[in-house]
Amino acid sequence: MNPLLDFSGLPRFADFKTGLVTPAVEQLLAENRALIERAAAADVPPAWRDFVQPLEDANERLHRAWGVVSHLNAVMNSPELREVYNSNLPKVTQYYTELGQHESLFAKFKALRANPGFAGLTRAQKKIVENELRDFRLGGVALPPEKKARFKAISERLSQISSRFSDNLLDATNAFAHFLTEPADVAGIPGDVLAAAREAAQADGKPGWKFTLHAPSYLPVMQYAENRGLRERMYRAYVTRASEFGKPEWDNTALISEALKLRQEQARLLGFASFAEYSLEPKMAESPRQVLDFLGQLASRAKPYAERDLREVTEFAREELALGQLEAWDLAYASEKLRLKRYAFSDQEVKQYFPETRVLPGMFKLVETLYGLKIEPAQAPAWHPDVRFYAIRDRAGGGVGQFYVDLYARPSKRGGAWMDDAITRRARDGRVQAPVAYLNCSFSAPVGGKPALFTHEEVNTLFHEFGHGLHHLLTRVDDLGVSGINGVEWDAVELPSQFMENFCWEWEVLAPMTAHVDTGAPLPRALFDKMHAAKNFQSGMHTVRQLEFALFDLHLHHDYEPSGAKSVLDLLNEVRSRVAVVFPPDYNRFPHNFSHIFAGGYAAGYYSYKWAEVLSADAYSLFEENGVLDPATGQRFWNEVLGVGGSRPALESFVAFRGREPKIDALLRHNGMTEA
Repeated sequence: MNPLLDFSGLPRFADFKTGLVTPAVEQLLAENRALIERAAAADVPPAWRDFVQPLEDANERLHRAWGVVSHLNAVMNSPELREVYNSNLPKVTQYYTELGQHESLFAKFKALRANPGFAGLTRAQKKIVENELRDFRLGGVALPPEKKARFKAISERLSQISSRFSDNLLDATNAFAHFLTEPADVAGIPGDVLAAAREAAQADGKPGWKFTLHAPSYLPVMQYAENRGLRERMYRAYVTRASEFGKPEWDNTALISEALKLRQEQARLLGFASFAEYSLEPKMAESPRQVLDFLGQLASRAKPYAERDLREVTEFAREELALGQLEAWDLAYASEKLRLKRYAFSDQEVKQYFPETRVLPGMFKLVETLYGLKIEPAQAPAWHPDVRFYAIRDRAGGGVGQFYVDLYARPSKRGGAWMDDAITRRARDGRVQAPVAYLNCSFSAPVGGKPALFTHEEVNTLFHEFGHGLHHLLTRVDDLGVSGINGVEWDAVELPSQFMENFCWEWEVLAPMTAHVDTGAPLPRALFDKMHAAKNFQSGMHTVRQLEFALFDLHLHHDYEPSGAKSVLDLLNEVRSRVAVVFPPDYNRFPHNFSHIFAGGYAAGYYSYKWAEVLSADAYSLFEENGVLDPATGQRFWNEVLGVGGSRPALESFVAFRGREPKIDALLRHNGMTEA
């Protein structure tokens, strides 16, 4: 059997071959199209069991099979896999577009909604029907034939642009390498980073150290390297990736322009004034104006703190580091030096206390305490030797879910960190299908026989992605369309992930997950107190930077004219003039590597991080009131937020947990932006 067509259990990664992808996709598409025609037939009753459930079954099979291919393309990218992925992507996109425009299915869902039997459906099932009716409208079902065809062509092209954008960025990142052989040139760079750089150079048959644009190599250079020329070279290479400054075939300029024009055209086909209006239709936020007002309110609160932050680091750089002009490639370096002087600790010192062998069990222990669960290592075929697999069990030993963990950066893996679903919980034939998740990060691999070491920021990242994972894994919803993160408004989906980050600042959570990599000593309380004192170090600058990205994204998709005289970079500079305090050099090409909005799901939705941070900070404040390790509050969070998935509006879930609507106060307090 083709392993991509085996849905009896976990994905069969050991049996995967690129040559199996096209036959599997074509078989599933043919089967699904035949099933759709049967389900849409006039003699099939508009009832859940007769047509909704068979459709869910068919689309789940396609989602799971294609999900394996998409996952491998992201974590084990190769020319062969990339080619077969990109050749099948238009077929899959075309199928989903056809599905969203199927008038007979739309009519059948409308008939189900109007049928007296609708009242007998579960709340989750009713929500699925309502979502389907909305998504049919957003998919162009009511368009005339010629506009339907155009909408479909746009959808297919946008999926190709997204994949190409991501490929270009990965190729441009992988293409850069800088070798150094003189010890003086690498002064200040931490020993474990240098050890990894030496191993990388040796693997290429070269002496000295190899530095790349992958985060575990690039970020420490920018933060610690005393060699200003090295920092500038690395910075320039990083911020010009996939732009006109590199290989023409990797330049994302034309893709950005085409994507914006197509998104605008697609939205206007449906009667929306902008793509932002179209994008917000299924989200919590009601209009682009509401989002702009929200971001503007935050900016007005944060900018004075950001200006203070910049003033402090600029003065410090001039007086203590002899940097008369603080350049973009100096900022991380000078900030780290200022933090070291002010708080008497460095990220590198802290990192020694967070070996992977302590952090993962510590994170699992937190979840076990809050939710009464047990997380245990388990066995499953994986895509790389570094991947681990775990099972979650309840108090009675019953299976709750399983997840893969892939923590380290490598050239075949896209950058960043993310969670994805392998299998989603649902009830089938009287039994519950347990959910399975992928947790992916891009941390430094172990080097020199020692375990991998994480910065505190990386611990935050790990907790963040596990928060997404728990949202998927701890669902109690039995219907696929709103189980786990399915059906959750995009601007609320970051609530459980950002919520988890708060625990990384609690002594009773953090202390047990630390042990110095050389001595085994736990994190000293005095060092933790310094970390906590520095928690909001430069939080003003960090906040306005996120607001810059969010405002740029929203304006780009709302009131920017892609065919006009103003360029994307002109718009970005306008946004910066309003909210930013740091202005990068003219050659910076940030839009060309803004994967969230051009190769991910965040177009006109990057504001979601700040929107959901209001929810997550306010939700966490109940734990602060009741005790951060209080199991009763944990159970309440599981019952009212994690467990209900998308079966009800996110605001209802928040109010059910918190007892009131969200307030911004906790977010401002957590970020040190209050007068006190």
